[in-house]
Amino acid sequence: MFGIFEKKQADVIDHWYALIPGFNVSTKEFYEAIEKELKEREVPGLEIFHVDFAEGGVMSSKREYLRMTRERLVFDICAAPFGKGYFFSCRFAEIPAVIRLWQLLVVLVGSFMLVALAFRFLGLILGAVVLLAGFVFLIYTLRNAVSMGLRDLDATLIKSPVFGPIYENWFRKETYYRQDTRLMYRDTVNDVVKAQVEETTGAKGIKLIKFNDYSPILGELYKPTTVQISPKA
Repeated sequence: MFGIFEKKQADVIDHWYALIPGFNVSTKEFYEAIEKELKEREVPGLEIFHVDFAEGGVMSSKREYLRMTRERLVFDICAAPFGKGYFFSCRFAEIPAVIRLWQLLVVLVGSFMLVALAFRFLGLILGAVVLLAGFVFLIYTLRNAVSMGLRDLDATLIKSPVFGPIYENWFRKETYYRQDTRLMYRDTVNDVVKAQVEETTGAKGIKLIKFNDYSPILGELYKPTTVQISPKA
């Protein structure tokens, strides 16, 4: 329970990379090809950004990543030169919904102000009835936003910097549908990126690619898997 109040970074769930010696390609074109394919597939709730991460400290050079998000699930894709070779990297992570003290304070202050206004303008008894009815309706709506057809409300609440983490931890109902859509999102993006790596390298005559997969569940261990690529004529 107390874990939701801790400050956390994104938790990496899966990570794979592929290093191809003596190879080079346009990073911009590779990212554009992934974006095009995902837009054609119309993945619901998907947002795509280009972000720069520092290679080291604050003053170090920056490397451009392609970031894809859906709710709190994140894919960070990198394609860049490495010496005389080239590498592709894909990280799948989840950003925890962390509740911070200031968010609770804002909600509590807002609630006290609402109660005070209700009692002032409606009186003690009527104000209490209206507040209780409003509270029950609010909880029901928050618990059933998607099933009530309020998908936009659900998406807006998740992105709210104040109420988002509170909504996700205490009110948003977990369902089989949400679990399935998260899995479909993960597999779709991962398959698209790997297929694009295979297509990009195969177009330049690379016949063999070794993907090195890492799962935190197995500890510090990368498991190589080899893919045969047929070069285009």
